[in-house]
Amino acid sequence: MRQYAKNPVHAYLISGPVGSSLHDTVLTFAAALQCPEHGCGHCESCRLVLSENDPDVHFAERAGVSWRIDELREADRIGRRRPLGAGYQIVVIEDVELTTTGASPSAAALLKSLEEPPARTIYLLTAEDVPAALDTVSSRCVEVKLKGLSEEDLREILVREGADVNAAEVAANAANGNLRRARVLVRDAALAERIAQWRAVPERLNGTPAISAALAAEISHALDDAIAPLQLVQEEEMAHRVQDSREMGLRTVANRRDIEAQFKREQRRFRIDELRFGLTALTNVYRDRLAESLAADSGEARSEYRVGASIRAIDVVAEANRRLSSNIDETLLLNDLMLSLMEF
Repeated sequence: MRQYAKNPVHAYLISGPVGSSLHDTVLTFAAALQCPEHGCGHCESCRLVLSENDPDVHFAERAGVSWRIDELREADRIGRRRPLGAGYQIVVIEDVELTTTGASPSAAALLKSLEEPPARTIYLLTAEDVPAALDTVSSRCVEVKLKGLSEEDLREILVREGADVNAAEVAANAANGNLRRARVLVRDAALAERIAQWRAVPERLNGTPAISAALAAEISHALDDAIAPLQLVQEEEMAHRVQDSREMGLRTVANRRDIEAQFKREQRRFRIDELRFGLTALTNVYRDRLAESLAADSGEARSEYRVGASIRAIDVVAEANRRLSSNIDETLLLNDLMLSLMEF
């Protein structure tokens, strides 16, 4: 990527799974593109981009679940502006796989921007997944594929930054390869309690709808509480941005509304990641039950029943995980999940 920063082209598509820190990658790459030294991390150009105060680096905004045509046209309009500084006009469009979804897919609106960009404009696109419907878009970009960090890498980084070894272990396991999520979770004293809450679900379900509803409500409240450490981190980051702006002689943080909108999107993603992690913990409980039942005497009717019930429970949790991608209401999802798991 350093070579890409030294010899840039008009568009890059950076992809990777949840946990590969796409936003952080695209932000630091934008700084490298603007930096005279191609990413020193210390000069004024790098500081402006990394604090998201560079007026020539624009993060396109999406109002709904999918990208709309008018939103991409606005990004194209900004991309045709002449940069104010000596660097490039950089337009960042995140989650471009969402140009292929919704009632009116908008990927075609992106093609014009990529086919006819001004000489000093660079588009940085990100996607967790690159579906076949994006082939035309990806063919006009240099593709960079990322992967998440390993648990060992995350644990080592957290300990190096001063975290307790045990806390770093738990946070690394729950972060799904995402360093920023790991840095938030290592500050969360309630993380172990939430994991235990998920793992206790099968034992607490006693076949009555009242208990299943209570469990769904408890987990929903725990998800609300899980956002608090992230909000604290965001408040600290905003305070740093305010301080940096004052040192540069600015009265306020540039693009503050965009940053706050980004924070809200991050909170939503964090909540979804937390819910997915909980579903994984729940799946592991049923897998343990399945392994125990398979190890038991195969002639026992109870063991055979537990094998079948465990398999069906794993399928139910997997279906809940899939439904998360459809923007379903979390409360409805949790209630449906607990009611379905009562049978097993």
